[in-house]
Amino acid sequence: MSLFCFFCVPVFYFFWLAISPERKNGHNRILALLLGCIAVVFQYFFGPLVTPGGFGFSRWMSGFIDIVGLPVIIPLVFCLILVKLRFISCTPQYALFTLLYLIPLAAIRSISVHSLPSLIPLVIVPLLWIAQAVGIPFFIGYIRQHTRWYILIPLAIGIAALPVAAVSSWWAFFSQQNFLGSMFLLVSFIPAAAFVLLHRDTLRLSRRP
Repeated sequence: MSLFCFFCVPVFYFFWLAISPERKNGHNRILALLLGCIAVVFQYFFGPLVTPGGFGFSRWMSGFIDIVGLPVIIPLVFCLILVKLRFISCTPQYALFTLLYLIPLAAIRSISVHSLPSLIPLVIVPLLWIAQAVGIPFFIGYIRQHTRWYILIPLAIGIAALPVAAVSSWWAFFSQQNFLGSMFLLVSFIPAAAFVLLHRDTLRLSRRP
């Protein structure tokens, strides 16, 4: 499971790089990797920002801020800043930037689990990172294309709901509610799957002659 945690995000990053329609902006990838290393150093010196108690809301907030939600939201916010600065123009690049940011975090997580190898931190968490890293750009891409409020509101709700579903999946597994955790896990991957299916013409998924 440690090997899965170590290789899961990098392997998916190279998969996404292979099908991405835009392979330039290498300096942005250096920035993403640098930010990920800074996040690892920050976690090492400051530890968890939320001290959980029991299995209630504090545990859920701990999962959102320290484990599942915020680690993906932070690089996506940087992506939006880079869009404003015109360094990123292609929506799949959001996923590349975020996945590369997460590689150092996944690497340190794979070697920092002090207890016996556990499915939740070493398998579930990286999968939930990937689901958000690809799924949130799915909604962002459509927001950039539309201006009508009745379209923007559901898309905005989707952006907010995806981290909630991902964190709820982690919380349910942590609380030993495996069926509920599996359901939230599947829901978390719906936008990522929709991204791939609806952008087949944009991504490099067509069969070459």
